[in-house]
Amino acid sequence: MKNRKYSTLIAILTCLALLVMVGCNSKEEKLKVAKVLPAKPEVKQELPQAVPPSVSPSTTLAEPSAAVVEVNGTKLTQGQLDREIRDSLAAIGSQVPADRLPQVRTNLRKRLIDEFILRTLLTDEVNRQKISATKQEVAEAIDKFKATLPSGVTVEEIMKKNRISEKEMREEIGLGIKVNRIVLSSLGGKVKPTEEEITKFYQKNKDKFKIPETVHARHILIAKTPADNDKTKTEKRAKAEDLRKQLLAGADFADLARKNSDYPSKENGGDLGMISRGQMVKPFEDAAFSQKKDAIGPVVETDFGYHIIQVLQHNEPQTVNLDEKTKKDIASFLEREKMQEAFASLVKKLRAKANILIHGQ
Repeated sequence: MKNRKYSTLIAILTCLALLVMVGCNSKEEKLKVAKVLPAKPEVKQELPQAVPPSVSPSTTLAEPSAAVVEVNGTKLTQGQLDREIRDSLAAIGSQVPADRLPQVRTNLRKRLIDEFILRTLLTDEVNRQKISATKQEVAEAIDKFKATLPSGVTVEEIMKKNRISEKEMREEIGLGIKVNRIVLSSLGGKVKPTEEEITKFYQKNKDKFKIPETVHARHILIAKTPADNDKTKTEKRAKAEDLRKQLLAGADFADLARKNSDYPSKENGGDLGMISRGQMVKPFEDAAFSQKKDAIGPVVETDFGYHIIQVLQHNEPQTVNLDEKTKKDIASFLEREKMQEAFASLVKKLRAKANILIHGQ
């Protein structure tokens, strides 16, 4: 069996198994849905319980050809596992303190074995059912997978970082499509929720569809430190008051922020973006949420220093209505949820009938 980068490939496999046929929203749609829908429930893919190991857990299998785990006769050898661990550590080694490397190595070993078991179970099942995937389906799935990646991240970068070839990537995506067919079949092809299910979900989770009160604010901070004496504090407050007077006289807020603010947002002209309650310290929050739009508020003192705040926009709290857009978002969420549950059920069934041996765990 050839060497594979299981951690990356199994993630791709799982993603495709859940999203290929169901479809996935654009990144923009996902951001909007995330504001009102609860997070997708975590699907714990329970892996097969191994037959008690034939050697003690502390035993090291030195022979590269020795089997570490066997799944229905398919073996992962010590040499293959060592290569996987070595490659994984090469990617993250510099980020891990030396004293933690042994624990990281142990965790990697367990995770890679679990991923090998899961992939082998799924591969055996699609082969048993003689499920196939065309080149066109694989190409379309790759396009859908690309759409789920964060901005600036490419499939090529993922392959390079994890040392996997395009052929391996296509094989894994093909497996994802095949697994997806099995999952859909287990649901009788009925994934789309009914109007009743959508309405019931909305009513049951109405609190999740509430958009909190927010303000779009910018500020200038004249920072203070615990070491500042009364004279220094007075001077810093006076500087903040002087800047406020300049703003009231028509000075450009962004320009003054870039030149005077001690907060990182100065690079953006003091812009903090949208803020909801609970994100900022109380004195700042109270001022920002009580100020009139566009007004230059009085200097506010916090533990960080002296702030001059301007509110550019104030959005009152609201509840998202059950319109067609919301129905579509809920339907997509429920479809993914059904697929996740069916996928977990499939893995559980495969586990129950699998013959798995783990040596020297």
